[in-house]
Amino acid sequence: MRTMIKIAQPGAALEREVTGESLYWSRRQFIKAAGAGLALYGTGLAGCDDGPAAEAAPGRKLLTLEAKPSALSSAEEPTDYQDATSYNNFYEFGTDKEDPARYSSELITNPWSVEFGGEVGKPGKVGLEDLIDRSALEERIYRLRCVEAWSMVIPWIGVPLAGVLKSREPTSKAKYVAFRTLHDPEQMPGQRRPILRWPYREGLRIDEAMHPLTILAIGMYGRELPNQNGAPLRLVVPWKYGYKSIKSIVAIDLVEEQPPTSWNTSAPREYGFYSNVNPEVSHPRWSQAKERRIGEFRRRETLPFNGYGEQVASMYAGMDLKKYH
Repeated sequence: MRTMIKIAQPGAALEREVTGESLYWSRRQFIKAAGAGLALYGTGLAGCDDGPAAEAAPGRKLLTLEAKPSALSSAEEPTDYQDATSYNNFYEFGTDKEDPARYSSELITNPWSVEFGGEVGKPGKVGLEDLIDRSALEERIYRLRCVEAWSMVIPWIGVPLAGVLKSREPTSKAKYVAFRTLHDPEQMPGQRRPILRWPYREGLRIDEAMHPLTILAIGMYGRELPNQNGAPLRLVVPWKYGYKSIKSIVAIDLVEEQPPTSWNTSAPREYGFYSNVNPEVSHPRWSQAKERRIGEFRRRETLPFNGYGEQVASMYAGMDLKKYH
């Protein structure tokens, strides 16, 4: 199994073209005026991880992060910071889009560790500061596609997942990577209700996890992750639907068999294991053929693999992408 690493992709930004941090804070689109239309997006179950509206939740002070611009970044303009941190899907804090920002401020994210297990030569708990090499942080401006027919562009800060996994010495039996979110109903009030089978779980095939586009993020927009966006550690897989990007990760297992994932377990007809963006496969309750970028009124055509087809399509050669959605 071979993964091709590309230095740049079509449409990738030159460093001088990447939006500067100072502009992140000055953009407030007229999205608020479209509130009635955006309310329609709150009707689905599993949407994207991050989207629009008011103020970010109070809580720990968000530190700035030094990160190198990545050649893998999109040249598109990032979604407004306040929008991306105030209207989220994080069911551990409630099902309303505003609930994560409203109820996540008490989540304790320091200290934090991740437990590695399964088919690895180095199992055990690793503290976040030992897991993530901050000198290697990259800023990657990635498009994200949401199940509920809208999308956004986020400047994530993180490191390639591949390097983290290699440091744990995967064995030849490792075919998949299973992720698990913190389970703590005291801190995460949404877990007191049986909305999903807690804790939240996700998974990738090993070649997907090792692909250079896949990152573990600890920040966004030049800052540490806010709690409502998955602090202190989350997955970002830009060619898949947003719910694959599991938040507040506490466990990573390398396994031989395909692991169960939360949405595929709860609603297998609606959410497949792979969850690759495929505009030809409609969600049972809405079409995925078009999307609306947060901050815009116009609709645009949804791109296969969310526009990352040139980089990732070869991993799925020969697969029926309607059956394995």
